[in-house]
Amino acid sequence: MNVLVFNLETIPDIKAGQAIFDLQGLDDKSTVKAMRHIHQQKSGSDILPLHLLKIVAISIVYRGIGDDMGKWLAVRSLGDKSSSEADLLQQFFDEVEGRTPVIVSWGGSAFDFPVIHYRALRHGISAPAYWENGKNNKEYRHDNYLSRHHERHTDLKDVLASYNPEASAPLNDMAKLLGFPGKIGLEGSQVWDEYQSGNINGIRNSCETDTLNTYLIYLRYQLIRGEISSEVLEKEFNLLREVLDNNDQEKAHLLDFSKHWV
Repeated sequence: MNVLVFNLETIPDIKAGQAIFDLQGLDDKSTVKAMRHIHQQKSGSDILPLHLLKIVAISIVYRGIGDDMGKWLAVRSLGDKSSSEADLLQQFFDEVEGRTPVIVSWGGSAFDFPVIHYRALRHGISAPAYWENGKNNKEYRHDNYLSRHHERHTDLKDVLASYNPEASAPLNDMAKLLGFPGKIGLEGSQVWDEYQSGNINGIRNSCETDTLNTYLIYLRYQLIRGEISSEVLEKEFNLLREVLDNNDQEKAHLLDFSKHWV
């Protein structure tokens, strides 16, 4: 089965905030400040709800092990720095529709996929294989992307905490605990400011390193499940190191990730 590990980065949805809170006429910075203030007055937190977020980066680690693909490992962000949100979502669902991989996330059930659902609805993006629950394809009846306890979407944060939110761990903590680099790049709270300054590449690069941490944890997870042996795990690690160390100079953050990998 092919494996698609992913992570995304978001910013406040200016147009949604202006429409919902009647903030027309304000510039982007003032709109976001007002959105956060209004939400804080309602909820006590200035962290915006998921339906008020917009996707600016989707990064993936793709491990192809299908008979028609040989063995392929790729680390990349979808689209480019000028890609629209609709383009990013379409490319993401194209990967899912075309390859029906196991999708792996860290917290995807609580964050990434709800955001993706809202934004796909916003842009009218069709993805029948993703939404399939067994009605049209019996293979999806007991293993689909939508059901929390199915493996077709494996939310590592959820699974490792035994589906108990109080027991869940941050990605950075778990990565470092296992000897992986952990957070390299931007914190989530910095993304909006970096986006305003035009640092889209920095956002995409940071998203890629978060995705790499998730992939490494997934490999260790496959080991403890008995899906792979210690020897196979080491081969997968070596393959990833080779990919990271032999990328072009525009991917210096991947070299940095490799250097910090114990």
